[in-house]
Amino acid sequence: MMMMDEDDRHRISTRWFPRAASFDDLFGHGRSSNGDVTTSSSHSPPVTADEILEDQNQSKRRKSRGSKKNKSSKKRNKRRNKLQGGSGSGEIQVLPTVVELECNGDMKIENDSRFCQARSLGDTVFESGSIVESGGIMQERESSVSSVKLRQRNVNGGGGRLRDEFIEENGFSNDNTRDSRESLMGLWVPDANHEKKLEKELSLDWGKVMDEHRVNLEGIMSTEMSPSRYFMREIYGGNTMRNTISVGNEKERQKVYNTMFHVPLKCERLILTGFFVCLDSFLSLLTVVPLRILISLWSIFNGQFRWPDATELSDFGCFMILASGVVILQLTDISLIYHIIRGQGVIKLYVVYNVLEIFDKLLQSLGVDILQVLFNSAEGVASSDRTLFVFLRCFMDHVIATVIFILHSFILLAQAITLSTCIIAHNNALMALLVSNNFAEIKSNVFKKFSKENLHNVIFNDIIEIFHITTFILFVLAQNILEAEGSWFGNFINNAILVYACELIIDIIKHAFLANFNDIKPDAYSDFLEDLCKQVLNAQSDDTRKNLKFIPLAPACVVIKTLTPIYATLLPYGPLPWRWFWIIFWSTLTFLILAISKILVGVTLNRLATWYIKQRTERKQHVD
Repeated sequence: MMMMDEDDRHRISTRWFPRAASFDDLFGHGRSSNGDVTTSSSHSPPVTADEILEDQNQSKRRKSRGSKKNKSSKKRNKRRNKLQGGSGSGEIQVLPTVVELECNGDMKIENDSRFCQARSLGDTVFESGSIVESGGIMQERESSVSSVKLRQRNVNGGGGRLRDEFIEENGFSNDNTRDSRESLMGLWVPDANHEKKLEKELSLDWGKVMDEHRVNLEGIMSTEMSPSRYFMREIYGGNTMRNTISVGNEKERQKVYNTMFHVPLKCERLILTGFFVCLDSFLSLLTVVPLRILISLWSIFNGQFRWPDATELSDFGCFMILASGVVILQLTDISLIYHIIRGQGVIKLYVVYNVLEIFDKLLQSLGVDILQVLFNSAEGVASSDRTLFVFLRCFMDHVIATVIFILHSFILLAQAITLSTCIIAHNNALMALLVSNNFAEIKSNVFKKFSKENLHNVIFNDIIEIFHITTFILFVLAQNILEAEGSWFGNFINNAILVYACELIIDIIKHAFLANFNDIKPDAYSDFLEDLCKQVLNAQSDDTRKNLKFIPLAPACVVIKTLTPIYATLLPYGPLPWRWFWIIFWSTLTFLILAISKILVGVTLNRLATWYIKQRTERKQHVD
């Protein structure tokens, strides 16, 4: 063991290696006039000479680890070659520092750097970021180490042990140990007792925040104000409706005007036009179709026989369905259905009406498909390729169509009887029926997503519904004529106006908000009206999806069933030929009235349709 004198012991004992330097530590010490390092009082205590000697003994025993020494020497040589050239006077050299933490509590530090020794008081060493700045003469040590591996141990005097280990592993011999220590006194060596910890973010103290930001929170903490002060602040700068709702623009104004005025006006104009289109189709079934059948029969059996074409066969099929429905409904007892509906106490009248309305819409849609199939079968029979299979298929389609439309006629008749029951009742049953039915319709349509094509179908279904309601009102009128006593006409008019007014208001509300929620312009209803006018003029293209698909067979059966008892009361009692004379007379008169109505309605619709299409064409040309 190398012996040391008292001066060496005193010099070593008063010098120590600082801990892992922070920014303040590295810039908070310098060198005194005699070359010693001066530090602040926050550093670790000095290391004694006995501890240093003990660390030297342990370093000698670890010196036998030749493999580790050879490996570190190789790394040192490689890194020294990379770092050759150094940095000049007054330059800053950035040297990377790698710090690795082990999970077992030890700390390894690898410092890939070049240690410089300052020889003047102006030198500054900053190695927390591995930056070395020299204000004086920099002397580079040839034997500086390129790789340092230190291990922290939880024993007293760890600082001296780490320093001796550093000396031993970097090739300093025992002879020049003292000189090596003196030359390395100003270098940074990690402190064994220092562990770097992550600073935790301060928790949010609400009381502290309130104290620090009391001025900013004064307006928010209204509870600390007096009632009068709070009320005055609300008057001059408090919450207003303008703060909660953004200011609109011209687009929002136009949207409101569309909802309130434009959409309702165009919607009701379309519904009114569609109602007369349905009336025209209804009158055509009762007037034009019978005349065409008579003309076809006269042309077929007058002179040479010819096979009927597809249009004539379609007319024959529709007339046979109408005749079958009228015959079956004539066998129906209306009073029995009335007492069944009114006598049951389980289901309310408005529930019965809603159920019947659902079946009405289902059978109406199915009836359109059935007629399409029937007309296709008629084309097959009218063609030259007529086989037994074609005839059987046409007969089967006709039977199915007859059954469907008779069932639909029964549904409409039951609806008319239910409405008549509600009108006759004196317990506000009519109002309950109208409210439940109409507002259920709003709920089922308004809050759904609709495209323009879907809205096209909705408005046409509303038109058909209005025509069906007219059929029901006519049935109620006929029942009052037959059975009512006293002054009933005024009450009937009031109830009819109430029904139509509710339908009008509900349609306005429904379509106004449908257009509003789905961003549909009022011009869409103008386009629908244009398509309807083209249908009136038979100028519609082959695409029939835009047509008003109204089948008047079931309503015609109900109307004939309704008016037959009224005509029966007009027949006088007498011989059978006399009764047949009056039957023919009233039938002819009714036919003439319907034919005149058909002419008036048809001519008016054709003129209005022509005018509207012309206006639309000119407007489109003007816009283009």
